[in-house]
Amino acid sequence: MPDSKYRFLIVKIVMFIMLVAIAARLFNLQIINGSEYLKTATSRLSSSVVNKAARGDILDKYGNVLVTNKTGYSVVLQNKGLDDEELNNSISKVIEILYTTGNTAEDTLPISLSAPYTFVFEDKNNNGSTEDEKQEWFENNEYNGKYISENMRAEDVLFAYQQVYKVDGDLFSEHTRHIIGTRYEAEIKEFSVVNPVTIATDVSVDAVTQIKELQDTLKCVSVTEDYVRTYNYPGLATHILGRVGKISSEEYAENSGKGYGVNDIIGKQGIERWAEQYLRGVDGKTGATATIDGNEVVLSEDVDPVPGNYVMLTIDKELQETAETSLANTIKSIGNDCNAGAAVVLDVNTGDCLAIASYPTYDMSRFDEDYSVLSTDSSTPMVNRAVSGMYSPGSTFKPLVAIAGLQSGVLASDELIECTGIYSFYEDYQPTCWIWSENHLTHGNQNVTLAIENSCNVFFYELGRRLGIEKLDEYAKKFGLGEYTGVELPEEASGHMASPEYKKQVVSNVIDSEWFGGDTLQAAIGQSYSLFTPVQLANYCATLANGGTRYKVNLIKSIRSSVDGSLVEEFGPTVEEELNIPDETMQMIHDGMKKVVDEGSASSIFEGYPIQVGGKTGTAQVGSGSNNAIFIAFAPFDNPQIAVAVVLEHGVRGTNAGQVARDIFDKYFFGGNSSETEATSAPEQGSADGLELIR
Repeated sequence: MPDSKYRFLIVKIVMFIMLVAIAARLFNLQIINGSEYLKTATSRLSSSVVNKAARGDILDKYGNVLVTNKTGYSVVLQNKGLDDEELNNSISKVIEILYTTGNTAEDTLPISLSAPYTFVFEDKNNNGSTEDEKQEWFENNEYNGKYISENMRAEDVLFAYQQVYKVDGDLFSEHTRHIIGTRYEAEIKEFSVVNPVTIATDVSVDAVTQIKELQDTLKCVSVTEDYVRTYNYPGLATHILGRVGKISSEEYAENSGKGYGVNDIIGKQGIERWAEQYLRGVDGKTGATATIDGNEVVLSEDVDPVPGNYVMLTIDKELQETAETSLANTIKSIGNDCNAGAAVVLDVNTGDCLAIASYPTYDMSRFDEDYSVLSTDSSTPMVNRAVSGMYSPGSTFKPLVAIAGLQSGVLASDELIECTGIYSFYEDYQPTCWIWSENHLTHGNQNVTLAIENSCNVFFYELGRRLGIEKLDEYAKKFGLGEYTGVELPEEASGHMASPEYKKQVVSNVIDSEWFGGDTLQAAIGQSYSLFTPVQLANYCATLANGGTRYKVNLIKSIRSSVDGSLVEEFGPTVEEELNIPDETMQMIHDGMKKVVDEGSASSIFEGYPIQVGGKTGTAQVGSGSNNAIFIAFAPFDNPQIAVAVVLEHGVRGTNAGQVARDIFDKYFFGGNSSETEATSAPEQGSADGLELIR
């Protein structure tokens, strides 16, 4: 009997413990974590659908739509509890369908799509190397130290992932590479039932049909409708417009609080990136949930998507076409080692960009298909040379030196400096004038206007020595050289003006890093350590043209509502610096630049031109290969409206760059051909209010 009581007591204790455990579990489910479990349960029962908002269009200043959207199909992957073998089999079937129907799968695994495998990283900080991006990727890799280490080759890393994801097949097969890449993409995006991952966009109807026919066997795959970015003029203004792409894990972490999802598209470069806050719309939602008894109840009201705003640029589409075509044709006609360049056109009275061309370029509509080739192309077509390329200005720097000399009082307006061919002020460094080096001649006595026309090195050696490097640096900064211009392109580089401080940064040898008098002489003729971007040179020329007002360079005209075309925000001229240069000083500089075009180095390009032009050629020595060619110009001479800067890498001489400037002037002032059309005071201007093409 006592044993029975003892056993009964044990049973009661066990039951009590079980009841306490159940109560504790219920308390945890309903009280402590009730809201989280409710959210999870609701998400599982919910049949809510996100209605994606269309991204805003990008237009030129006259309302021509450059970038818009079209409706397309996307293939998404969901985690429905399949094991590795089932998941890999489904992905394999989808990959086969995609590629046999001419489509592609997308992933961000930084390894080339075909053997021999190489790492493919994007130079995100534009420092000329991807080693820092590679190092960061390895450091943040989930399997670093376990399966993956930094000394691995690309194929070793791919093999490691093959083992992690248990993917069968030949490692060197593109099909296997795509399966591994898709698994990688799904993992880093943390895909789940309620968090699908897009693996292909803009998929053809043929592929969609085949996928839907196999829907019963492809349990983790579905097809959705989405918006796809469309370029109305493929290949035009590529570097300006930029690109969009799937949001990266880093971008998602940074923007998740702003309503972004793991499959969202985000601006990556150019205007698409700068104007992300304007172009991105607000997604809508259709929500409903199924109750346990099968009845459907509405959780929330439907919310309509709101498309993103239109971004109107200051760019003139037709002038942009001319600049790009002329730049490409001129470079090809020079041949030899001339294979790249840039051209920029600015309104001298506002700072507005009318055209920004960079060569070589590419077709953004084929970016995904061509990325492997583009990323390994030694000519770096993805680099926007107009705002990221840095070049010695050569003799185009001399007008600035002349202004600095006149303004500082170290040069009199009527002073003559004799060109003897060899500048012999320093015993240990005696550079020559170009005319002495080429023809063993001299320029004789030169005033400031003649010195600009003849590009006399001896004159500017002497002027640079009198000024000193500090004063040269001061005036370079006033004209915005070596400074950000403010153009709305995130890729813009600042460049740098030659200075003792900068020389110490780039020259490691202590003795050689000292600043010598010869360094100042070279800086005064646009060489030494001075490197500027073409957009800086264009803004410098515009400042010369308008008499000394430096504007912020502007690429955005306005932001307009995509719903009714109303003005959201307008961007007007912004003055960055007033140089307060006397009219008589500017006239001497302008006269010298006019003589360059009428009688000097650019006269062969502009012989018989219907309007007067002011310009300056430049030829800059580079480490190897032919010299770079530079040309800056403004027109009309008496009432400047636009300024142009052209740089041709290994373009031999500045005159060659002048041809691009002439083609641009032809288009702007004459509609295309100056020899057949009468000059006009300005091109016909238009208004894009209400988003209508007026011109």
